[in-house]
Amino acid sequence: MKLVMVISIIICIVVVLVTALVTSKAYSVKHTVDPMPADDKKENNIS
Repeated sequence: MKLVMVISIIICIVVVLVTALVTSKAYSVKHTVDPMPADDKKENNIS
């Protein structure tokens, strides 16, 4: 029974470490946003 408990704790620790690693890597990625397209209504407005 102790062996099962030790293996379970090791698996939990590994899962937490992998989650922290993936989250850290995700926050380090630089996200970019495409520029807004030109508004055709303003350019074609004949007053």
